[in-house]
Amino acid sequence: MISFKAEIERFDEMGEKSGWTYVFVPQVIANQIKAGCRKSFRVKGKLDQVQIEGISLVPMGEGDFIMALNGTLRKKLRKEKGGVLELQLEEDTAFKIEMPEDLELCLSDEPHLLKNFLKQPKSHQNWYINWLNTAKTEPTRTKRIVKIVAAMDKDWDFGTMMRDGKPRPDDRTS
Repeated sequence: MISFKAEIERFDEMGEKSGWTYVFVPQVIANQIKAGCRKSFRVKGKLDQVQIEGISLVPMGEGDFIMALNGTLRKKLRKEKGGVLELQLEEDTAFKIEMPEDLELCLSDEPHLLKNFLKQPKSHQNWYINWLNTAKTEPTRTKRIVKIVAAMDKDWDFGTMMRDGKPRPDDRTS
């Protein structure tokens, strides 16, 4: 388990990461957690006294990583941008993504759908599944399954699917 302190930061403008709240994990520390890794991987441990597991470290180039802190986690930590966290991290080798049965059935209708889903990075698979599982009603869950199936038919990643149909800032007129 690697221990270090990090300040909570926030991206102002950074493409798809705009508005993300995160902590920076420098290469020297990331290498102690998972030597030589240059792609996303999962960690577990503690942020202050809050237990975490299955949280992604996202590469930022040159071997550095960030750990995104979503709203739920920030509420548990009771900290925002500028706060300092005590991190205790190690690689989470036991992390598994469980595909919901209804999604698997729909993706299994055509071989390329399931194939396209399974070739997505584990983080994107997890985003799709978490998004599906947070639907509060059956009609919403059904709409989300339909949207995921359509995205797999087009071989889209999660971000592309979520942006589909939304106007881009430069498309809006004043």
